[in-house]
Amino acid sequence: MFAVSTSGAKSSAIIYSLVETAKENGLNPFFYLKFLFAELPQLEMSEDLNIDHLMPWSKELPKDCYLQKKK
Repeated sequence: MFAVSTSGAKSSAIIYSLVETAKENGLNPFFYLKFLFAELPQLEMSEDLNIDHLMPWSKELPKDCYLQKKK
């Protein structure tokens, strides 16, 4: 609705999906995306690339990616 181009709409949809999936998995979207943007450029691209440790449901994410429960 607000995208100027189809590629912009596709990019927005990808980011919105990442943010909403992070929220559903109890993550802070800001810190999760910050983690992804730091980790993804360091990956060696190959046919057997495994990114399971980067998924929002992974138990290997840094603790600061998780939402802090208010006391």
